[in-house]
Amino acid sequence: MKKLSLFFSILFLLLSCSTSKNSSSGKMNDERKKLYSLLGKLPERNRPIKVQLISKEETDDLIIERLMLDINGLELVPAYFTKPKNSSGKLPVVLFDHSHFGQYNVGKDEFLFGRKEMQSPPYAIALARKGYAGLCIDSWAFGKRAGRSEQDIFKDMLWKGQVMWGMMVYDNLRALDYLESREDVDMKRVATMGMSMGSTMAWWLSALDERIKVCVDLCCLTDFDELIKENGLSLHGIYYYVPDLRTHFTTSQINALIAPRPHFGLAGRYDPLTPVKGLEKIDSALKEAYKAAGAPDAWKLKIYPVAHIETEEMRKDILDFLEKWL
Repeated sequence: MKKLSLFFSILFLLLSCSTSKNSSSGKMNDERKKLYSLLGKLPERNRPIKVQLISKEETDDLIIERLMLDINGLELVPAYFTKPKNSSGKLPVVLFDHSHFGQYNVGKDEFLFGRKEMQSPPYAIALARKGYAGLCIDSWAFGKRAGRSEQDIFKDMLWKGQVMWGMMVYDNLRALDYLESREDVDMKRVATMGMSMGSTMAWWLSALDERIKVCVDLCCLTDFDELIKENGLSLHGIYYYVPDLRTHFTTSQINALIAPRPHFGLAGRYDPLTPVKGLEKIDSALKEAYKAAGAPDAWKLKIYPVAHIETEEMRKDILDFLEKWL
């Protein structure tokens, strides 16, 4: 009888742990749904994706596909897909999120050709040399989609109940759907990364979609409250602002949805877009979140003695992090 009693005690304990875990997971999913609901009226997620291959070329390092993606039913989305030359089989992939810098003509070209605020070589080449495929799309108002101004797009969408940031996030989530359709991509090894606006995109996407296994954000992990205290609201473009967001979420709470998946934040100590007090607040909260998730080593924040740029040290640290976790 004692053995039978012990058996039922252990069984009850295991079931309790399982129920607790499922409850926690359910709460996490509820939080993701709430976060997604703040992004305005979005197109259906299950609409078919149509892909047109515009061109395909090879360089010393890369195979480059220039694509046109029909992913939102409103306007076509130009994209680059790259992979290492002479590669075979399923490859780990990085969804690269381009930055802003007020340079609307750049967009996804940042991924393929680089920019002065970032290190050389461009990330398409740097990632290929490490064995990764990559995908980058033009966001609304950027690159080949730069026909209308950011202000005009934001205002037009607002009248329709849409949120510009929501539409940007939506396109990148559909870009993940597209990656899932490719036979040369390993969806068990997906990362996302970006600088500035791309940094914010990286942690939003990672919070919303568990298909992303690794997140790297460079120079835009911004605590909303500290940004206000520093009078920094004008430093971010109008695209950045989501109605009613601060009623429901802090930056830390959004980023906690990424745990326990590996997440590396890189910031400049003298970057006005990311007040240091805010970084400290986020770091403290995420250390607790990752500890509670049983993955204390999977969260990392590193602050460098620079402003809003990528340094050689940052580039090395990013590639090392991807090599470790992806």
